[in-house]
Amino acid sequence: MTPDGATLRQHPDDNVAIVLAPGGLQAGALALDGTPLIEDVPFGHKVALADLPAGGAVTRYGVTIGLATHALGRGSWVSDDRVTLPPAPSLDRLPPPAILAARSSAAVRIRAGATFDGYRNADGSVGTRNLLGVTTSVPCVRGVVEHVTRRIETDLLPRYPNVDGVVALTHAYGCGVAIAAPDADIPIRTIRNLARNPNFGGEVMVIGLGCEKLVPESLLPEGQEDASVLRLQDTAFTGFQAMVDGMLKQAEGHLDRLNRRRREPCPVSDLVVGLQCGGSDAFSGITANPALGHVADLIVAHGGSVLFSEVTEVRDAIPLLTARAADDAVARALAREMAWYDAYLDKGGADRGANTSPGNKTGGLSGIVEKAMGSVAKSGSSPIVDVLAPGERIRRKGLTFAATPASDFICGTLQLAAGMTLHVFTTGRGTPYNLAAAPVIKVSSNSEIAARWHDLIDLDAGRIATGAVTVAAMGEALFSLILDVASGRHTTAADRLGLQNDLTVFNPAPVT
Repeated sequence: MTPDGATLRQHPDDNVAIVLAPGGLQAGALALDGTPLIEDVPFGHKVALADLPAGGAVTRYGVTIGLATHALGRGSWVSDDRVTLPPAPSLDRLPPPAILAARSSAAVRIRAGATFDGYRNADGSVGTRNLLGVTTSVPCVRGVVEHVTRRIETDLLPRYPNVDGVVALTHAYGCGVAIAAPDADIPIRTIRNLARNPNFGGEVMVIGLGCEKLVPESLLPEGQEDASVLRLQDTAFTGFQAMVDGMLKQAEGHLDRLNRRRREPCPVSDLVVGLQCGGSDAFSGITANPALGHVADLIVAHGGSVLFSEVTEVRDAIPLLTARAADDAVARALAREMAWYDAYLDKGGADRGANTSPGNKTGGLSGIVEKAMGSVAKSGSSPIVDVLAPGERIRRKGLTFAATPASDFICGTLQLAAGMTLHVFTTGRGTPYNLAAAPVIKVSSNSEIAARWHDLIDLDAGRIATGAVTVAAMGEALFSLILDVASGRHTTAADRLGLQNDLTVFNPAPVT
């Protein structure tokens, strides 16, 4: 990066710089290389460092992020309405995997003996929380389940002090659906795998109605098909209170087993950390996401597992990813998931360009290519060892691409289904996003939002932009915070405030 205090150029080949000055720069101010601004440029937005002809490449991160809609003079504001998208990279001619397997994040420093205090499970996984999860097979039972979870919190949990809480895994699937249709396996395996998240300790409690197409037993792990299923239409229940009493009685057995568990020191190799960004701005790819990339490399170097996602937000960076694939099979899987999502968007009459939100643009992002180049920085530099289709569960240690939509809520739900036990979420515009099933650490990409949302942001990475701290130092600080949060020693800002978002199951299949 080449900052001058007021502007920053990400790559030596870039022909734009980002405005760092709070409040932006006015016409007449000087940017890098002595470029005089010929108009006002807002904070976080781009200024042209050279004359750009109509159709000329706008270059950031050393790549073409867009094409100028008309001629822009040196010192112009390169706003989103003055840039159009270039074609997406072809999926037929992608770089093959490079020889990365032996490299494994050589730039990071291993912390000998680094551990966190987690909950060991019978299947070998380790949770960062000790929760009772109550999953549902159909949305009809949601109101009853939420009523009962409130009763569990007030009436039962005080008797089980080692249980961290109860989470209702509610969703809008299971009734009136084409259960055997193509792609129906995506929501079904998502719901099934949500209940298998390590933070629920292997205890499975499924509440159904009785007439739904998604049979409750299909959501239970193999070998537990006859356990912990309750249907509200069961003739044993006469009235609402009988249903509530039945669910409370069922919950007590689960709570008793969970209450016997204790945290114990676990190596970093037992962590499964999910990475996501939301409300991104032009600083996300300079500050917060590169810091996450350093953390991803640290966790992988310690033998742990990292998930990165959001198909549309890596689609334009796919040549960089296939080159980092651990082998040809992983490279093919990356291309397969990109192609599937291209077809999904095309069927809906959309394309990747629909991803960029009004807030992204206000924050200085001109389009999805610029956003993708900043988003992919979260993945660091380690080899990509596996690719998960939506709803699949993690299979390997190391860096995994879990294919998901970019929606914060759908992505978070799918990462939980994949086995994520702790979430790190970067934001430039700000969001109160949080999950009940796993702690969420929020990292700001600029210091302005960190100051304004002082009680919602856990770590300010904005200082990287001004050179006050390095990416590596911020990554090390975040790594320490992850271990503290995973151990229950530190409570995240959103958890202190009691915030949480609904789960959102991705369903590309028909509804009848």
